[in-house]
Amino acid sequence: MKKGNKLYSIFKFKCPRCHEGDLFESPAYNLKKFQKMPKHCSHCGLRYMSEPSFFDGAMYISYAMQVALIITVFTALNILGIAKLWLILTLSISASILLIPITFRLSRSAYINIFVKYAPEKRSEY
Repeated sequence: MKKGNKLYSIFKFKCPRCHEGDLFESPAYNLKKFQKMPKHCSHCGLRYMSEPSFFDGAMYISYAMQVALIITVFTALNILGIAKLWLILTLSISASILLIPITFRLSRSAYINIFVKYAPEKRSEY
């Protein structure tokens, strides 16, 4: 993946406008701060939360990702022949819980990339 591609911004958690600034302040598994985002991009000045409750729509993306994850793990474990339903459910839900910080960040990153276009030359003052 290279800069200029939406997938680069989504999976590297970079600013959707310049692909330089970070979307999050700390690593994903710093559980006290995994959801903290700076107010503006440190490189181009893009304001990440353009309106109050902007990222509420990312909850739908996160929900879809979690459902897809649970179904995938459940199906894979069924194909592997693990016969006990309680074990399959426990492993599926455990995988979902362990990946919450990642799906949270991916959903926010994908959501902001829906609304902001790549324009590295653009700068804004905050």
